[in-house]
Amino acid sequence: MVVINTLHMQKNSKILKAAALAFALFSAPTAFAQQTPPPPSTTTGSDLNAVTTAVPILTVGPDSRSAALGDAGVAASPDANASYWNPAKLGFVQNDLSVSFSYSPWLRNIVDDMSLNYLSGYKKLNETSAISLSLMYFDLGEIQFIDAQQNPLQNYNPKEYAVAVSYGQALSENFSVGISARFIHSNLAGDVNVSGGNTESQAGNTAAVDVGVYYNRDLGQNLNLGLGANISNIGGKIAYSEDEDKSFLPTNLKLGTALKYNLDAYNSLTLLFDANKLLVPSPGADTDQSVIGGIFSSFGDAEGGASEELKEINLSTGVEYWYNELFAARVGYFYEHPDKGGRKYFSAGLGIRYQKFGLDAAYLIPNDQGNPLADTWRFTLALNLE
Repeated sequence: MVVINTLHMQKNSKILKAAALAFALFSAPTAFAQQTPPPPSTTTGSDLNAVTTAVPILTVGPDSRSAALGDAGVAASPDANASYWNPAKLGFVQNDLSVSFSYSPWLRNIVDDMSLNYLSGYKKLNETSAISLSLMYFDLGEIQFIDAQQNPLQNYNPKEYAVAVSYGQALSENFSVGISARFIHSNLAGDVNVSGGNTESQAGNTAAVDVGVYYNRDLGQNLNLGLGANISNIGGKIAYSEDEDKSFLPTNLKLGTALKYNLDAYNSLTLLFDANKLLVPSPGADTDQSVIGGIFSSFGDAEGGASEELKEINLSTGVEYWYNELFAARVGYFYEHPDKGGRKYFSAGLGIRYQKFGLDAAYLIPNDQGNPLADTWRFTLALNLE
C-alpha cells in the first residue's frame, strides 16, 4: 500500500496524474511519502524531460507475445490481441473466433497489490473482415491518504479501465484498414479532497479512437513482409476536478515491420521492428491547444529542435521463432532515450499451442539493477476456434 500526503496536492490534482504515470511507467513520485523506498531513477545522468500525459497505462502492451518481443507488434501476424496493436490486422485473422486473457502482476518489487489485466477477442464477419471487443483494466492497489499532520484520511483503491470495439476490413489480398472506438475511465483518488480547498477530486472519463493500416505480402516462396501503422488514443482531454486544466491522452503513432522467413516446413523466424512517438505537446510547448492541434504540432514543438524530437521516438525490436506452429520462443529489446524516461530492457518469452488452446509468457530484464521493472511477468491464455 502507498501512502499519499495531501499537503503535496495543492492548486490542482495534476500530481495525481504524475503519480499514475510514476506507478505505470516506473518512475518515482518524489513528492509522496511512501511505505516502500522510492524506485531508483531510470535516467542515466541526463536531465529528465519526458513527455507526460494522462492515463499512460494505455501505452503499455498488455499481452505476453508482444511483451516478449520488446513491445513490437503493429505489423506482427494477427491474433486475438490484434485490435490493441493495429485494428487493421483484423482484416487478415485466420480463425473464426479467438479470445485471450492476459494478466501481469505490476511492479511487484515495490507493491504487492497492483496488476494489469486485458481481455480481448474477435469474431470474423466474413473472409475479409472481423469485429473485436476488448477490456483493459489497471488496478493501482490500495492508497492511504494522510493530511499535513500525518493523520489518516481514508484508503482508496485507484482503478483505470478502457473498453473498446474494433473493426478491420481487408481491401485487397494484401492491404487492410481498421478502426477502434474506446471509452476510458480513470479514477485516481475517489472523492478525496486533494486541492486544499472545497473541490473534490472526481473520476476522469473520455472517449478515443484508433486508426490503422496493415500490408502483408509474400516476397518469395519462404519470405513474407508485413508493414503496419497505427495512431491510437485520438480523443478528448481528461481532468480530475471541475476547476482543473484538462490533460492530453497518450495519442501515439506506431510504425513497424515484420519480416518472416520459413527455414523449412516446420521452422520459421520473424524479425520485428517498431517505432513509437507520442503525438502530444512536448515539455514546454503549448498545452492549451486542441487535440488535433497537439497532434500536428508534436512533430516540431520540442524546445531542443529536431534532435529532441528524435529523442521522443521509442524503439522496439524482437525475434520470434516457431516450430510447427506449436512452440514459440521470443526475445526482444525496448529503448527509450534517457532524457525521455530512460526505460531500457530486454525481454524473453515462450508460447505453446495445443489444439484450440494457447499459453504465452513473457519476462522483462531491465538493463540496470534495482529497476522497478525487474521480475515483471505477463501471462496470456488464448482460445482459438476454426
